[in-house]
Amino acid sequence: MSGNFVKFAELGRKIVGVGRNYRDHAAELGSAIPEVPLLFMKPATSYITEGTPIKIPKGCTSLHHEIELGVVIGQKGTDIPEGNAMNHVAGYVLALDMTARDFQNVAKQKGTPWDLAKGFDTGCPVGKFIPKASISDPHNLELWCKVNGALKQKGNTKDMIFKIPYLISYISQYFTLEPYDMILTGTCRCKWVSKGDVIQGGLANLAEIKFKVVGAGGS
Repeated sequence: MSGNFVKFAELGRKIVGVGRNYRDHAAELGSAIPEVPLLFMKPATSYITEGTPIKIPKGCTSLHHEIELGVVIGQKGTDIPEGNAMNHVAGYVLALDMTARDFQNVAKQKGTPWDLAKGFDTGCPVGKFIPKASISDPHNLELWCKVNGALKQKGNTKDMIFKIPYLISYISQYFTLEPYDMILTGTCRCKWVSKGDVIQGGLANLAEIKFKVVGAGGS
């Protein structure tokens, strides 16, 4: 199956993000620990792979990087039982959930959706697909992120509030999950980036990514 998912970012139909799934990130945002997963969507047009730069959205003055474990769906399902959820996983990917934090803060204040803050073009950089068999325990993986060589994020998936089987089960109650869909499982405390910065990220000894940040015009 893994060969069919090499180009999952070209075939995916939706990206389901999970907000505030790490306690330190919730605290950083001044938010209470969620009682149920806080979900948002990113369109498939936000995907980029290495070699394509991250573009700061027009008008954004505070772009944040959020390093995350992405779960790639391999089997269609609706109302998936938690005990059967991992059978729907094809594999994993190292991803960045780029967030226009100033856009998001305004949306929170007005009680409006986060679409511009999360779904802009180039807002979901991803690395290579990792087959499920390559990761024995997705709930004990170190994540790190550097900007211009300086460490900015370091966390472990064991600190997720809601684990992967629960997320799949919960999400599938509302959105049918289909092959090539991806779930972004959340991030630890994060930082900001500026035009010209280079972001590097890593997932244990399994994957690394590297992306340059450019202005809205592409330079």
